[in-house]
Amino acid sequence: MRIEQDFTVRRPPAEVFAYMTDPANLKSWQPTKLSVEPLSDGPPRQGYRLKERTKIGPRTWDQIVEFTEFEPDRALTTHIVDGAMPVDGRWTLADDGAGGTRAHFVAWGDLSGPMRLLEPVLKRGIARSFRQYHELLARNVEAR
Repeated sequence: MRIEQDFTVRRPPAEVFAYMTDPANLKSWQPTKLSVEPLSDGPPRQGYRLKERTKIGPRTWDQIVEFTEFEPDRALTTHIVDGAMPVDGRWTLADDGAGGTRAHFVAWGDLSGPMRLLEPVLKRGIARSFRQYHELLARNVEAR
């Protein structure tokens, strides 16, 4: 499964990156997160890990997420180290020339078992969720 989305934020890439990589902000732009617990000490960086509790519909699960690429103000890749929904993501950020950020997002993952049969439905739902996340991310960063 692969999903790609583009979105803009009317703030510089440094502000967008700082907001989206701060674990304290994650629940504010990904409302499916019930809790977020850093598993690594210190500030976010490559190799940093989080434990997330996620709820979508009636289903709740925990997952361990690692920042496998961490290029400040430019790129972030997250990898699901352990969890029921193995969908990784990569955001790339670029200056839009007008003081804002052009963002490109790619999510990918191999679904298995019964989830593979539901891939078309799941893909639409996951894409819709990420669109909502990105709208909230933009709104929250722009309101700062």
